[in-house]
Amino acid sequence: MNFSSEVLRSDERAIYALRELYSKFGYSRYKVGRFEEYDLYARNKSFLVSENILTFTDTNGKLMALKPDVTLSIIKNISDGKNETHKLYYNENVYRTSAESHGFKEIMQTGLECVGNIDTYAQSEVVMLALKSLESISNEYILDISHMGLVEGLIDAAGLEDGARDEAMDYIKSKNVGALKNLYASASVSEDVCAVTCRLTEMYSTLDEALAVIRINLKNDKMTHAYTELVSINEAMKAYGVSEKLYFDFSVVNDRNYYDGVIFKGFINGIPTGVLSGGRYDKLLSRMGKQCGAIGFAVYLDTLERFGNEDNGYDTDILLVYENVSTNKIIATVKELAESGKTVKVASAPDASARCRQLLKISERGVESLETND
Repeated sequence: MNFSSEVLRSDERAIYALRELYSKFGYSRYKVGRFEEYDLYARNKSFLVSENILTFTDTNGKLMALKPDVTLSIIKNISDGKNETHKLYYNENVYRTSAESHGFKEIMQTGLECVGNIDTYAQSEVVMLALKSLESISNEYILDISHMGLVEGLIDAAGLEDGARDEAMDYIKSKNVGALKNLYASASVSEDVCAVTCRLTEMYSTLDEALAVIRINLKNDKMTHAYTELVSINEAMKAYGVSEKLYFDFSVVNDRNYYDGVIFKGFINGIPTGVLSGGRYDKLLSRMGKQCGAIGFAVYLDTLERFGNEDNGYDTDILLVYENVSTNKIIATVKELAESGKTVKVASAPDASARCRQLLKISERGVESLETND
């Protein structure tokens, strides 16, 4: 059977391209159920993209939820093993508010998870696959990367209390350097730590360039460890040939209750929001009683629904109407038009709502053109 990818929307094309990519690197498809107990999501709401959850009461009285996330379901059900590594990818429907419609929507989500013994190679492979995922959608892409260890380490050096720590993270995330300076001044943070924090917050460059700045501004072991991991990732991306697409952005900050390592966010030219998000989330596993590491990401396919889907103004190439003609003759005409690469809609009379390049009429006299719009 001949199949043309032209009939697919951009989000549908992405699903197949990403499935092929992940399978190439030995990731197995993981299937999860449509429902989970609501309590799983209630305990981890800040881990979710959206806190809005569709719920219903099951016949046994349990409060259930249509799953808004796949990662939590995978971690809940996966075996716990420090000496093994689970490499999984998924194509699953999730139910949450859409960035496009701002209402609840069934969204196909694609992503991967690497769970278990996460060493330098495993971590670098996931970052590379995040970059390759973006590349499979568009040639104009970047992946912004940071490390929670850098952020936490600098805030440790500032000596901030819990409330002020969260406030500082919010200012870093929004790149609000003015508010950050005021906060640090009120907390009597040293000028050196304040200057380094502000410099990193304002900086945006390739990871390769950023590492030279980070290296001379390390304040503690937590920052040194984060720097070492970023160096290893940068070297790996050079080996993969994708380092020029990897940018350092200190403002890429995720919830510190779940994430404790490298974090990243992917962008594509033409889409105003991030289309990919992920990172190292060992803390989530610890919260769920798992004694191993994990890193992964998700591609938000709802953001791709209109990307690359050019509307040429037509529903079909040809609208074919018929009058007093045999079914066999209609079939023969449709086959001939379809074999020439045209899309054909058949109707017994002209349809005013149909947008077609050409309106044809078939009768016993033959085929005649009634209207041409292109």
